[in-house]
Amino acid sequence: MSRVQAPELDGPDARIADYFDVIAGTSTGALVTSMLAAPGENKRPLFEAKDINKFYLENGPKIFPQKRLGFLTPMANLFGAVNGPKYDGKFLHDKIKSLTNDVTVADTVTNIIVPTFDIKYLQPVIFNTYEAKVDPLKNAHLSDICISTSAAPTYFPAHYFTTRDPAGKLPDREYHLIDGGVAANNPTMAAMSMITKEVLRRNPDFTHGKPAEYHRYLIISIGTGTAKQAEKYTAPDCAKWGVLRWLYDSGFTPLIDIFSHASADMVDIHAAILFQALNIEKNYLRIQDDSLTGHTSSVDISTKANMEALIGIGNMLLKKKVARVNIDTGVYEPVDDEGTNEEALAHFAKKLSDERKLRLSQTTLNSQ
Repeated sequence: MSRVQAPELDGPDARIADYFDVIAGTSTGALVTSMLAAPGENKRPLFEAKDINKFYLENGPKIFPQKRLGFLTPMANLFGAVNGPKYDGKFLHDKIKSLTNDVTVADTVTNIIVPTFDIKYLQPVIFNTYEAKVDPLKNAHLSDICISTSAAPTYFPAHYFTTRDPAGKLPDREYHLIDGGVAANNPTMAAMSMITKEVLRRNPDFTHGKPAEYHRYLIISIGTGTAKQAEKYTAPDCAKWGVLRWLYDSGFTPLIDIFSHASADMVDIHAAILFQALNIEKNYLRIQDDSLTGHTSSVDISTKANMEALIGIGNMLLKKKVARVNIDTGVYEPVDDEGTNEEALAHFAKKLSDERKLRLSQTTLNSQ
């Protein structure tokens, strides 16, 4: 829970997964979700939150190897965008498989939600622990769903796999998947919808809840940053583009930028309106930097300097005031009376800790 660490509130064995009923993530967010929720030794989470930066610093340069072609780089990137994925994904795939082994969605220590997109049927596929526990064909390996939701078009190859029913009563199911960001780059609404569905199904985890009781929700939504203020593209420029320029322009991929940001922004605007209308806007904390520029706004420049710059931006973001999206302009604007993001996270951490202690005490009473 950011710099307000869970161990400071509830001891050294406390983990992020102990405090959240659901952790959702798309693309790189799904990797983080899996690290926080996959079981390690003694069925405890595989990673601590503090280990995630180290994971990316060590493995980022191998996931996104930087090619040094000097003045030929733009031409090589353009040629590559036409002829196949920029990266073969082999290191990423091997790393994910080595970390998660045979762990499936149903095995996670808390419920997870990971959106992907099936290119054969042109529809989203949202993997989640709730359905995985009751439907073997939706109980995919974590490695498969992480590889799938990371398969951003032009960057990594699409991923194919099958699931099967151990009892042999159902035919195998095929999946032809790419990055879930094309459907839900910000999975907040996907998570809320899934919880509502489980309430309607009378899932025993939600026996005291009713559909759309959003005042009971506490949501922390963390973005990966955008370059809105950089104003990278203009209509006069784009009006001249053909297929190739939409795929690659000055080191960026406009088409990918557009659909991923549009998807995330629509969710953020929807959530902001919903929570403001119910007068519970403080229950939804969105932490996002929309002022990235240059290399920091790229998804795959994994040099040590750029990754350390991103860590610095994240640290500075904690010190900034809580911001909410302006539903008219789409720009994040600071809120005067709610403190910094770090203070808001501390407030959330205290609430989550209190709720966990209450649930543990109720469990103890019920077992007596």
